[in-house]
Amino acid sequence: MTNRQPTTPTAEPGQFPVLWPVQTRWADNDHYGHVNNVTYYSYFDSAVNGWLMATTGVDIRELDAIGVVAETSCRYLAELSFPDRLQVGLSVEGLGRRSVTYSLAIFREEDDGTLVAAATGRFTHVYVDMNTRRPVPIPEQIRKAVHKLVTRSA
Repeated sequence: MTNRQPTTPTAEPGQFPVLWPVQTRWADNDHYGHVNNVTYYSYFDSAVNGWLMATTGVDIRELDAIGVVAETSCRYLAELSFPDRLQVGLSVEGLGRRSVTYSLAIFREEDDGTLVAAATGRFTHVYVDMNTRRPVPIPEQIRKAVHKLVTRSA
């Protein structure tokens, strides 16, 4: 029997077309002195939606079709703690007619500017009609923006 160590997938900043800045907050730390696991999802959500709003110039909350989260995942690689400065890497691994799947990473910015991977994740938005909540095609301004993030054959 061999004693093999499991490999931990990691991420490099260069794998992502966009790095979106996020600042940890005092309230992000939990009783154990580090950023609580659920907060990583908040960083993903804030980065994706903040980037979409900045890139499209549209308040995405006011579109007829909205992106609702259908799937998320996160692999934790390193602890974070307030007042860490973060960069969230954004790319698109899947672009369908009604959904977008983002590949994401959270990097901690060291004092020397080096970015250290703290987490990797996935995030899928399915677009639905604002009122009926039935699936609809991705709005054109969203599709145009996210197409810039496609890194694989999406």
